[in-house]
Amino acid sequence: MNRARAWAQSLNPSGADFNRVQILPSIFAADFVRLGEEIRRVEQAGVGMIHVDIMDGHFVPNFTMGTPITESIRRFTHVKLDHHLMIEDPDTYAPIFIKAGADCVSVHEEVCRNLDRTLHMVREQGAKAGVVINPATPVSQLENVLDIADYVLVMSVNPGYGGQKFIPNSLRKVRELVRMREQRGLDFAIEIDGGVGMENIADVARAGVDWVVAGSSVFHAPDPAQAVRDMQRAAEEALSVRV
Repeated sequence: MNRARAWAQSLNPSGADFNRVQILPSIFAADFVRLGEEIRRVEQAGVGMIHVDIMDGHFVPNFTMGTPITESIRRFTHVKLDHHLMIEDPDTYAPIFIKAGADCVSVHEEVCRNLDRTLHMVREQGAKAGVVINPATPVSQLENVLDIADYVLVMSVNPGYGGQKFIPNSLRKVRELVRMREQRGLDFAIEIDGGVGMENIADVARAGVDWVVAGSSVFHAPDPAQAVRDMQRAAEEALSVRV
């Protein structure tokens, strides 16, 4: 198990033996009127991280939460907070979200003029540093920062809205990242976000994903905690079958 993957494993407050894949519920799909209750429900499934989408209405055509929400969540739960910054100025706002309580911060390759410097800055501020690529961005764009990033987030939908259909080409990118990680002896985790549910979690796990962001498939389910358990079980079963 690589360093970033082992770090995620250590976050699991339940002590459950989740071999590889971690499910990260995305609160973008939660009911914000009952956000505390929603978080408690997925905590029952032993999640180690919660995914928080930050959108500025410029880089993506939608707005979401700011630092007051992060601060409130941080006071409410000890689960680690994975912040995905879909914003045009991550250099300004990453430190602010880290101060508010973000444990992981991922920034988009498409907006960072000096990606190397931005990733170093996130780590220096005390958070895990992730880099994100959109569906139209090739993995080759990350070749020179893979030794800096703690994790790589592959968008499997176009960012900005929840409930979109999974883009199959995303799995080719995941497999390419797995090969690069092995060939270069690196230890970044691989995360995927968008359109993942029970119908494709097995394929996602077999491709080599370590962290699976799940929004609608968790929080729109009748029992979010059971939805997390079902996805976790399906991922583990997929990895146990050698093909």
